[in-house]
Amino acid sequence: MIRAWSAADVRAAEEPLLAAGEPLMARASAALARIVQGDVRARRRSHRGARVALLVGSGNNGGDALFAGAELARRGAVVTAVAVTDRTHPDGLRALHDAGGAVVDLAATPERLGAVADDVARADVVLDGLVGIGARGALRGLAADLVTAVAAAMGTGPGAATGTSSGTSTSPTTGPDAVAAPGPARRGARPWVVAVDVPSGIGVDDGTLPGPVLPADRTVTFGAAKPGLLLPPAARLAGELTVVDIGLELPGPPAVQRLGAADVAADWPVPGPDDHKYTRGVVAVVAGTATFPGAAVLASSAAVRTGAGMVRYRGPDAVGRAVLAVRPEVVTAPGRVQSWVVGPGVPGEGDDDGQHERGRGGLGAARGDLRGLSQEPTPAVVDAGGLALVEAPCPPWFVLTPHAGELTTLLRHHGEDVRRRQVEAEPLRWARRAHELTGATVLLKGGVTVVVGPGGTFSQADGPGWLATAGAGDVLAGVLGTMLAARSDDVVHDPALAARIAAAAALVHGLAAGRANPGGPVAALDVAEAVPATVAALLSDRPRP
Repeated sequence: MIRAWSAADVRAAEEPLLAAGEPLMARASAALARIVQGDVRARRRSHRGARVALLVGSGNNGGDALFAGAELARRGAVVTAVAVTDRTHPDGLRALHDAGGAVVDLAATPERLGAVADDVARADVVLDGLVGIGARGALRGLAADLVTAVAAAMGTGPGAATGTSSGTSTSPTTGPDAVAAPGPARRGARPWVVAVDVPSGIGVDDGTLPGPVLPADRTVTFGAAKPGLLLPPAARLAGELTVVDIGLELPGPPAVQRLGAADVAADWPVPGPDDHKYTRGVVAVVAGTATFPGAAVLASSAAVRTGAGMVRYRGPDAVGRAVLAVRPEVVTAPGRVQSWVVGPGVPGEGDDDGQHERGRGGLGAARGDLRGLSQEPTPAVVDAGGLALVEAPCPPWFVLTPHAGELTTLLRHHGEDVRRRQVEAEPLRWARRAHELTGATVLLKGGVTVVVGPGGTFSQADGPGWLATAGAGDVLAGVLGTMLAARSDDVVHDPALAARIAAAAALVHGLAAGRANPGGPVAALDVAEAVPATVAALLSDRPRP
């Protein structure tokens, strides 16, 4: 698991160590130099003669970059620092000079911006140390101009609040000095960009992109991950994530968490010899209409393939026959239920073939409105057209699964004057607001999925871009429905579990998409069919008792 703490928490953890004279910058810069050296070797075999450009501001991140650059220079790299301020870290500058590095004082000669940017774009490695975790808002002045010019010279646009970027996003790695193998070299001769602690200009605590950001291929972050490295839209500009342990003890719970495969495997309920279909979990699926029967097939198939003890389909007879033609295990008769999936393929308005009425009944049962009729409260997944049925306050064991457009509609229904572009620019803010307004756990779907609930905030980025395809959300709803049914009583009695299980479902869904056709396009049903092997692979690595 990756845990991220806010900038304030990290700075608070640093203060007593700095007061005691602990050499935090020395630890950080030494680790940074080692990691960059490894990246250079992976790309060009030898670091000797490698051209390294440092983009340096006035903060400690600039100092980290300068000290790391000095170490790289001592090991044979050709290092040039580009300073955008006259308040650059003096000891770092001295160390770089003593090691034979060069400094370009862009603050004194701003007219050289274009030429300097061209030189930076011809480097083998660029270290972005312009600003650190204390910065707020967009890059300004010469720092913003430099990022924009360097990005243009490299042939890519700087990431911005509009979401335009050609930056890469890959699976993060963690651990003391952990180094992931660099991704394949990009087209042309663009340098490998390493962000020092965070890509300069991102919203450190919320992942927003208020202005230009140089997309990184790797971010080397110190002490702990920062929320903005895990949250959209900034997460896609962070590249591969390496967390360096510099001895911090972080207070309190993390601001954001990201589950790994081992976390999901450890939590997965594996049936034993005494289990039966009702102890495994029964999922009721209210999905699809005559106009959209495929959603019912996809959600039901995913629920079956994830390991439900039983799936009950609730809907029009014609759609039920379509479901049974693909999944004969599904039952169309009413009966005991341990989770509900309501809404995939059901229109928010118009001809719904009675699915709204069925959905309201299912949500009422899940809420606990039918106590005394042998139906205890159960978790529910509320997707697509089912979101129109949500009435606040919801219990936290309801998991709403909108994409940005659906979340916008939900928020506006509850009185918020918000547009889709605002949700896409600040997904964490608006997912939290939806949780506050409804009381439900909220899973906001996207390339990076955000989950907000009583159990905290999770962010998952496990699926390929190919997963952005029709029906993928229906499959996620079915996967999540089964995972909630398997722990139905636990979730109702400990609502904090809902967010963690929702994040785990996003991970399984993403990994299944990758397994369905590695490196290529997938269809939603392919993803559902890949879930069993995905779960088996997760469990195969689980330590045996």
